[in-house]
Amino acid sequence: MSENTLTGTAELAERARRALAACGAADYEGSGPDALPARSPITGRTLFTVAGGGGDRAREAIGTAHTAFPAWRDTPAPVRGALVKRLGELLTEHKQDLADLVTIEAGKIGSEALGEVQEMIDICDLAVGMSRQLEGRTLASERPGHKLLETWHPLGVVGVISAFNFPVAVWAWNTAVALVCGDTVVWKPSELTPLTALASTALLERAIADTGAPEGVHRLVLGGADAAAPLVDGPDVPLVSATGSERMGREIAPRIAARFGRAILELGGNNAAIVTPSADLDLAARGIVFSAAGTAGQRCTTMRRLIVHEDVADELVARLAKAYTGLNIGDPFSVDTLVGPLVGERAHAAMRTALERAVAEGGEVVTGGGRRLADAAEDAYYVEPAIVRMPGQTGVVKEETFAPILYVLTYSTFEEALALHNDVPQGLSSSVFTTDQREADRFTASAGSDCGIANVNIGTSGAEIGGAFGGEKTTGGGRESGSDAWRGYMRRATNTVNYSTELPLAQGVNFG
Repeated sequence: MSENTLTGTAELAERARRALAACGAADYEGSGPDALPARSPITGRTLFTVAGGGGDRAREAIGTAHTAFPAWRDTPAPVRGALVKRLGELLTEHKQDLADLVTIEAGKIGSEALGEVQEMIDICDLAVGMSRQLEGRTLASERPGHKLLETWHPLGVVGVISAFNFPVAVWAWNTAVALVCGDTVVWKPSELTPLTALASTALLERAIADTGAPEGVHRLVLGGADAAAPLVDGPDVPLVSATGSERMGREIAPRIAARFGRAILELGGNNAAIVTPSADLDLAARGIVFSAAGTAGQRCTTMRRLIVHEDVADELVARLAKAYTGLNIGDPFSVDTLVGPLVGERAHAAMRTALERAVAEGGEVVTGGGRRLADAAEDAYYVEPAIVRMPGQTGVVKEETFAPILYVLTYSTFEEALALHNDVPQGLSSSVFTTDQREADRFTASAGSDCGIANVNIGTSGAEIGGAFGGEKTTGGGRESGSDAWRGYMRRATNTVNYSTELPLAQGVNFG
């Protein structure tokens, strides 16, 4: 397949239907005011429409999940784990089907789409192990014949609101962990990716039937903001895990807090790497190119800022510019493609605006920024990843633009580099390329990177599910996936147990 040849809309629609059928999704097409267009950024055209639902459908789903919660809460955690184990098996069986849908809806190249589904499988494996290790603690009591326990209990209905760029992995991070923790789940995916949601839900429903779990432990709601509102505002949803923009977070966080709900927020990421004079520049260049240009710059962990020591900046930028000119841009179903399309026109407009602002603020576009394949698909937006050298960390550099723009800044001292790195509102992912152990340790220390993810000699993208994922500042502060992130999906209780025949009071209080 040549760069100028794209898979046609009719073929994409047929491929999507085959994948949906293989996963077990049926009766999904619809029309009317609530219908959603299933669109592919590969051609920019609508494949077909699917049945959606607004606030009423969401409230019904919450009610069903709320009703199912007591039985699921009382199911032993390892038995709950059996459901997630079966889901992982079905995901493995249908890995290619689901990956095809990720490519069709999100525009990811084949290896990245398969990698996203592998993340789903991996989190299922991790969650199954968690189901036998949801541990508490025994604490020493100051009173004789007493002990203190810390126990963890299921929370209730978890609302999951996910974004287009990882249409299925983020759902799996939340759902696999929430289910083994004894929670039920209502999922409102991005309205841009209904097909991956339908397929994932069909696989989970098959797992529910195979293991005899209550049917209401998971519900899917397709729609826009009106479908998300009951999750955000509903008193029967004690936890909302939401992935999206900083703007979205500012809108929903006060509403959740107003009803004393909990939120796990994964929002903007203006991620940076520092490249020191001692860095292995070959290694750094490879890590930077994937982190900055991969997924067409549409990962929350995409590298958007590069802070390079002035002694190596020219050489590194030259290497990056050469690598960028060799990136194959085009149909993500082609095995030769490395950069697929932007999700849509708004993303392209945002990229153009950001580049214009960067130049107006003194920047120089080193390479990229142009549009490709407009003649082949006028409604699709393929772009050349851009590198822009900036005179300083100007206003546009401090904002996240969800497109493949890499701003290059220079520094003279490591202290200056750290200050530049941390001087943005966001705090998701970060990295340093260095062979100096002191610099590596300073970067990962408390006075170093202020992000939730701080890497050494790898890029900012490609987090593994074993660690907790999330960031600080306007990124939202939430944590998902591995480590002890499961605690966010449960409620904690402190228990004082008196196994004596006496009743001493704490702190030496005498009463009577």
